[in-house]
Amino acid sequence: MLTGTEALAPDGQPWRITTLRNAAGMVVTFMDWGATWLSARVPMKDGTVREALLGCATPSDYLHQTAYLGATVGRYANRIAQARISVNGATVQLAANQGEHQLHGGPEGFNARRWQILSQSAQEVVYQLDSPAGDQGFPGRLLATVTYSLAEDNTLSIAYHATVDEACPVNLTNHAYFNLDAEHGDARQHTLRLNADRYLPVDSDGIPGAALKSVANTSFDFRQPKRVAQNFLQDDDQRAVKGYDHAFLLSSREQPAAELCSADGKLKLTVFTEAPALQFYSGNYLAGTPAREQGVYTAFQGIALESEFLPDSPNHPEWPQPTCWLGPGESFQSVTRYCLTAV
Repeated sequence: MLTGTEALAPDGQPWRITTLRNAAGMVVTFMDWGATWLSARVPMKDGTVREALLGCATPSDYLHQTAYLGATVGRYANRIAQARISVNGATVQLAANQGEHQLHGGPEGFNARRWQILSQSAQEVVYQLDSPAGDQGFPGRLLATVTYSLAEDNTLSIAYHATVDEACPVNLTNHAYFNLDAEHGDARQHTLRLNADRYLPVDSDGIPGAALKSVANTSFDFRQPKRVAQNFLQDDDQRAVKGYDHAFLLSSREQPAAELCSADGKLKLTVFTEAPALQFYSGNYLAGTPAREQGVYTAFQGIALESEFLPDSPNHPEWPQPTCWLGPGESFQSVTRYCLTAV
């Protein structure tokens, strides 16, 4: 139980926890700090309930982890090389937080903020964040909303919306880690399918260093379901980042972007998204992250499937995807749906 200062967020105010439920018995929880997805408890066929997400034991534990567990990340999810973008021909220096690069919006990104609860009901909660001009180095003011909605078929939808008053790259996503097994063992035993023909090679910092590459005849070919462990660390592109931590350019928005299945085959996650790419991360650096149960997580104990633009997109207009740049009078809108099905 939280006592004293642990019961309060860094701004001195209480954590605000929201719980959504549906008639099927699924329960999902969130907190306003980071607009964070804390938990997804799914009723199983045998009458048990299975937790599908990694998470911490208490809200304050989320302050002592760097894995972005379940957080909403922005302004720009993933990496921006050298923490620099060009606006109207001028170089803009952003706040760096991964060596010389920026990761997930900077050292005080959206994951580290109190989001305002605009509204909530039994099956929906809406969060809003007002990001001022110059926030983490980004130009202009940005107003973002994130809407979590739980449907009766155990689909959790995340709708992102943002506006700006100056041109700025925008890339919002959620950084949930999934482990669909009852005991939350090594998530590399999960079976994964990705609806993607190409992936983006990166260097050891996660920065793109080459053009998009076909998945054909590589360990990155998940067009047919296979265990994540099957070809793990079998090539240089994986070894550079100690596993999978790569963006896949999605082939179709009409089909599921990804399908993940537990090792025992009893729980399945289907991901639909309007985003152009999905970052598949095999939890290579999860070791030491505070766990929901006692102790800490180990590496590879969770899988992240982040819907987003390709990393460093502000500096790569040549890539075959919609622009990540948002201007005044325009709006960023994207919906990702995570459907959890007991089999």
